Order: sequence, then structure tokens, then C-alpha cells
Amino acid sequence: MFTRILSALLCALFVFPASSIAKERSGEIELAVTISAPGDSKDVRVWVPYPVSDSVQDISNVRVNGNFSQSAIYREKETGNLALYAEWTAPIQNRAITLTFDATGRELIRREFPAVEPAIPVEIEEYLRSTRFIPTDGKVREIALSITNDRQKISEKARAVYRWVVENTARDPDVKGCGTGEVEKVLTKRGGKCADISSVFVSVARAAGVPAREVFGLRLGKKDVAEEDMTNGHHCWSEFYVPGYGWVPADSADVRKIMLANKLDLKGAKDAVGYYFGGVDQYRIALARGGRGYYLNPRQNDGPLNYFMYPYAEVNGKSLEWLAAQTDLKYKVKFKAR
Repeated sequence: MFTRILSALLCALFVFPASSIAKERSGEIELAVTISAPGDSKDVRVWVPYPVSDSVQDISNVRVNGNFSQSAIYREKETGNLALYAEWTAPIQNRAITLTFDATGRELIRREFPAVEPAIPVEIEEYLRSTRFIPTDGKVREIALSITNDRQKISEKARAVYRWVVENTARDPDVKGCGTGEVEKVLTKRGGKCADISSVFVSVARAAGVPAREVFGLRLGKKDVAEEDMTNGHHCWSEFYVPGYGWVPADSADVRKIMLANKLDLKGAKDAVGYYFGGVDQYRIALARGGRGYYLNPRQNDGPLNYFMYPYAEVNGKSLEWLAAQTDLKYKVKFKAR
């Protein structure tokens, strides 16, 4: 009951028109987390992103298992994102928690922009802010002005930013996990993974006056098999806000991934470039939206978290490596299609 109530409340924050919904992908996701720590540790904590239903995805039949002392679901105040939290307060040899749920992802296409755009709503203005992780000054602002100064509508500016990011970044397969999203470093080397490329889009978009945010998610398996390992399936994309229309997806990072995988130039990737502006496929679910460099709930001890997409854990107040390193904090994701 608690899960259904939370899903209903948060659904209102992330509503997309039903008319935009097309293809679907459904299955069971199992996320198993294990933590290595001295057996006598009495302060071991973990936070796991907790997805909710909205008009683009359905999350149901949620189960939590493990040998933790206690667990609960908490909402983070700044972003509204949810986390499954667990702690171990007594010595134990192996600490484990598993989050299992049924998920349906839906394709989303949003390109019917209004002819006239009203003013940006007050509650959306926070997505124009400059932050430590999403800068809007210096080189970022120079880029934004150079590519959007002849455009008036937010949707037109967003398209120009998207195109610039696709043309001026590249996927770097050697980057760990999804990357750290350090915009200035990415602009210097013009390469990274999905969190890096998406962060560049959000920064340049905001500098151009386009409200934007990141979406942190998990891919759903595409193979026709009984069980698919999706441990490396975390993915970050972006959304921008068009007044009078709402949030619109944009995934320049997936364009660059397709180009690398298929050895395509921009001309050869024309279809992908067109599709991922205003469209995302059904093989994904969102785990969290927005939020960079913030504190979880309950508050972690070891400083603000860059972003919340992977499980995060602390032992005796010190964080474990969380960026897909699979050392003391290990996890495995399985997908069973239905």
C-alpha cells in the first residue's frame, strides 16, 4: 500500500501525455547488492535508487529481501527521488540486500511543440540554475550564446544545443561507469560516457535559457532469452522543458554510442540523431531525475553525492567506491523478459 501511494504522488511530478506512448518492454528486474566490510563493523549503510510509476513506466510487485537490521523507503527533499535505505547495526559476515520489481518501459515521442511558448513557470526556474556540477558561465556560456543567439523559442534553442552536443562530443569507452559528469573536463577532451555527455547538454541548455535536467536510469534487456545480465545497463539521458508543453527527452549520449558501435559518421547516424531529440526508446526506466551534489535521506556522512544512479554505501561513516567499480560495494542486475 505504501509503495502504491508513493507512486501515485510522484507520478504527478513526471507526467507525459498518453498520446506520446507507443512500444513497450516488460520484465522483472532483480538488483542484488552485497557489501564487504570488517565483520565487526556496526555502522554499515546502503542507499539504492527506488523507481516509481509514471505515465511512461510502470513499477509494481516490489520486494525487498536481505539480512539487514532495518530498512525503509525515503524521499529526498530536494529532488523528490526515492531511495531504498538499509543499515546493519550488528556484526555479520556477509551483508546483502536485494530489490526486485516488475517494470514496463514505454517509448516516448514528444515533438509537437507549441507555436507560441508562454513564460517559464516559476517552479521550473530552478532548472536554469548554475551549480558546481552544472556550470553555466565561462566556456559553457560562450558555446550557448554562439549556437542559440539567433533563436527565440526554447524548443529551437534546445534543438540547437542537442545538435551541437552530438556534433562536438564522442563516446569514450575507457571512461569508468557512466562517467562523472564534470562538464568543463568533458568540454576539454570532447569525450566521455552518458553522464558526461548528458551533463554537457544540460549545462549548455541552461546557459542558453532552456530549463534542463538529467535522468538517471537503467536499461531493460533487449535479448530474447530467459534471463539477461544488465549489470552494466545504467544509463543517463536528459530532458528539457518547453513552456506550454512540458518535459521533452533528449539523448545525445545514445546517438554517440550508436555511432561508435556501428562506426557511423553524422550522415550515417541521421536517423538516430533525429529520433533521440524528443524521443527515447522503450528499453529503459528512470531511477531518478535531476539532483547533483546533494545529500540523500537519511543524510550520508561522507559529503554530498555527485549523482544517484548506482547503489551508494558507507562503512563507519566512509563511502565505498560507487562508480561501477564493483570492489567493496558489489551489485548485479538481472532482467527477465515477460
